[in-house]
Amino acid sequence: MPHPEHTLRYRLYVIIFRTDTPLGRWFDICLIASIIGSLLVLIMGSVESVDERWATQLGYLEVIFTGLFTVEYLLRLYCSPKPWAYAKSFYGFVDLMAILPFYIALLVPNAHFLGVVRLLRVMRIFRILKLVQYIQDSNVIMRSLWNSRRKIFIFFSMVAILVTIFGALLYIIEGPENGFTSIPTSIYWAIVTITTVGYGDISPVTTLGRAIASLTMLLGYSILAVPTGIITAEMSQEVKQQKKVYKDHRDLVMCPNCMKNDHEPDAFHCKHCGSELPDHEERVVKITSSTTDYD
Repeated sequence: MPHPEHTLRYRLYVIIFRTDTPLGRWFDICLIASIIGSLLVLIMGSVESVDERWATQLGYLEVIFTGLFTVEYLLRLYCSPKPWAYAKSFYGFVDLMAILPFYIALLVPNAHFLGVVRLLRVMRIFRILKLVQYIQDSNVIMRSLWNSRRKIFIFFSMVAILVTIFGALLYIIEGPENGFTSIPTSIYWAIVTITTVGYGDISPVTTLGRAIASLTMLLGYSILAVPTGIITAEMSQEVKQQKKVYKDHRDLVMCPNCMKNDHEPDAFHCKHCGSELPDHEERVVKITSSTTDYD
């Protein structure tokens, strides 16, 4: 029975998912070049003068790029140790969304312009350049947003109630003759006002209406900072937790030569004797991202 490292599936995994090999680095570099190329095709296709002259050529290029991304996505599912985990991950979702718009466009015209989501795939450059700290920071932000989802939901629910109340009041006070033709239109005015955007397409005329509008504006300034405070507090907690994980991990990284620990998680060599530390790449990936690996 062949060793797992000698199978085609494992070789593909090393090339596609790993960046610590020459082939892996070249694969990701070519992938990012393809992503940027496909975005240029998509953007140029939205320019009417260019589309009229080069529509056929741009269409062929779009088919080629989508075909390449489809094959790449299927290969990732094939060689991943945990295909379902990859499919549910952030990059797995983005990879799928990079190809779905093309196939949806076969049924719904102009849906292919949703392919601009491919731009998110350029984030893979963080792995290519081994800028692990950027991946770590992005993970902190994502976890902070996820952990604060309940508080943010409650906050937006309260805002929705407020704009409904203020919109209904202005509809009653101002009426259709002053532009407040319906409660939904009045709610739109309340949202524009409470977010301090102020388009000016609808504005109160009566004294009472202006008084309520002034209260809405002041309330908007008061509540805009609330979601920022919620997310900032969660990020602070995530940073503290991340520091604790790093501190605990320092005690686990032991030098095979001098048997001493207390090394940084991204250290290549022992700071006591200079010997190479084991499994550097795997240790960094395990701490800073959710990337799966073969056992």
